[in-house]
Order: sequence, then structure tokens, then C-alpha cells
Amino acid sequence: MDFILVRNVHIATVGITLTLFLLRYAWMLQESPRLQARWVKIFPHVNDTVLLASGIGLAVMIHQYPFVNAWLTAKLFALVAYIVLGTLALKRARGKAQRAASGLAALAVFAYLVMVAVSHSAAPWSVWQ
Repeated sequence: MDFILVRNVHIATVGITLTLFLLRYAWMLQESPRLQARWVKIFPHVNDTVLLASGIGLAVMIHQYPFVNAWLTAKLFALVAYIVLGTLALKRARGKAQRAASGLAALAVFAYLVMVAVSHSAAPWSVWQ
């Protein structure tokens, strides 16, 4: 596959993931029944599968791998943290305050993921000094 195509799919699915998380997070805070819509339960998982597949494809194409390259290891651990925090924010945390805090933490981790991806550094703030 063409690197540019896979990269663009990856970037597009990142944007869709963020948009869908923000939408579902807002609906959760509003206690909206829209969270129960069928597409809301299915489409984010489809998108995230494409996102993960394109990420793996990119890693293979550039010959950099988690547990070999620090920035990809950081992305992998941050991805797991984002998934856990996102699940807490949207479903598992008890009470709206815990869900709201988990959602904000998930967004902070998401921002870190993007910074790591752009900088190819596990400490992206050090790259931009």
C-alpha cells in the first residue's frame, strides 16, 4: 500500500475518533438518549479498528515498532490509558463527576498521543523547546 494513503487514512480516523468521543462525552454529560442509538454503539468501534489497522500498517512501513522505538512504546501505553479513561468516561465510572473527570483525562491523553505521533518522541514537550 502507498504510505501517503495509509497515513491519510490514519489521520482521518484520528479526527473521527476525537469527534465521536467529544460527541458521546457531551451526550453523556447531558444524559442524552442519543447514546443508545445503534450507530453510536457500532460506528466508533469500526472507525477505531481502521485506526488501529492503519497505525500498525504505518509502523510496519516505517520499520519502527513498540518496545523497540520509545515513541511507539509511549503511544501504545498512552493508547491503552486513553481506552481505559474513555470507557470510564462513557460507561464505567460511577457518577457524573467521575465520568467528567475521566473524560477530561482521556482528552489530555489523546493530546499527548497526537504530540507523540507528530514529534516521534516519548517526551514531545522537549522537542518544541
